[in-house]
Amino acid sequence: MSGVGRALPAFTLRGWSRGDIADPYPVYRRFREVAPVQRADPDGGGPATYYVFSHPGVATVLTSRHCGRSPLPSGPGTAADGLVPDRFATLRDLVDNWLVFLDPPRHTRVRSLLATEFSPAVAAGLRPRIEMIAGDLIAQLRRRSVVDVVAEFAAPLPILVISELLGVAADRREWLRAASTALQEASSSRAAARDDAHDVADAAARRLSAFFAEQLDARRREPGPDLISLLALAQSREVAPLSDTEIIATCVHLLTAGHETTTNLLAKSVLALLANPDALDELRSDPTLLPGAVDELVRYDPPVQAVSRWVHRDLQVDRHRVPAGSKVVALLGSANRDPARWSDPDRLDLHRPPGPHLGFGMGIHYCLGASLARAEAEIGLRSLLDLLPDVTATPGPVDYADDMIFHGPSRLTVALSA
Repeated sequence: MSGVGRALPAFTLRGWSRGDIADPYPVYRRFREVAPVQRADPDGGGPATYYVFSHPGVATVLTSRHCGRSPLPSGPGTAADGLVPDRFATLRDLVDNWLVFLDPPRHTRVRSLLATEFSPAVAAGLRPRIEMIAGDLIAQLRRRSVVDVVAEFAAPLPILVISELLGVAADRREWLRAASTALQEASSSRAAARDDAHDVADAAARRLSAFFAEQLDARRREPGPDLISLLALAQSREVAPLSDTEIIATCVHLLTAGHETTTNLLAKSVLALLANPDALDELRSDPTLLPGAVDELVRYDPPVQAVSRWVHRDLQVDRHRVPAGSKVVALLGSANRDPARWSDPDRLDLHRPPGPHLGFGMGIHYCLGASLARAEAEIGLRSLLDLLPDVTATPGPVDYADDMIFHGPSRLTVALSA
């Protein structure tokens, strides 16, 4: 790999040290300052990959109509090409129907239908239930002396909320989380770590597809106030409704994308607040700061560190030409710490004026579930504030998943005072 600017060591999202995974921002800073656009040429040939580190560069990639999720602006190629081998048919079928991997005009049609049923109003209506779920989880932790924040709070909260949204029984929580985690083994940042990654993910895709097909059939017989029922009912009233395949893929996508990102956001927010006791004290004394604090925490350490696009026409990014046919990796984590956009960006500042951070993306692929994620984070952190005054981090480094895209601790143990 060579920098578009002066030479730098090769940049890659794989093979990071444990310390750099836990704190990637000094790595980003070095590249952003010297060569904010880096070109990588694959060993086996094929299209080049460009890594983009600055806020304006990443914003350009995310908002340009000349960048898409599929390798070609038209034709047979899909976003699953290069991600999922053809022989894993069920997994490919799911990925090809995930909103995050669609380009217009199909993206426009699917998102407009989902936005009708999956809106900020839905998140607002779920808030009382989210508060009950978070309260129940906190009640189970109060008698404990050592708690794994990930396994015992940050992971179960979004799974239970998504189960509520989809109308799935809470007793399927562990099964859904296990299947969702197995499906994520096929992500580009994890597949290289194990030879059977796609086999594991495809088996999970078959289980989840069968499960949500059964759920969809059940809602047609007996609809309820949940998202699956709303999507099923929309099939009879929309001019171009979602197909069964698209609804099933959407349910799986909400499950996988919605739980892991919120889990990481909650866990990393706890880490950030423990490392910044003044900010923790402010939140504890004035919980009305929480809505703004959530956005600052997303900016400070976003749960998704990078997203990729394909360039369909030559593009200028940070005054560098990125040719058509190239792949671009937009480093959200780096862009969110760009001093050209924020003053003192490495400082957690709960009073920072609101600005266009990129933690939820930008452009047509701006996170559809951002309102729900904000509600879960705000309510989850408010519930945790009841514990945080008596919390101390346990000795030793925090365990992070070996993943520089879906980024967060895999285990975070804290000690509670008696």
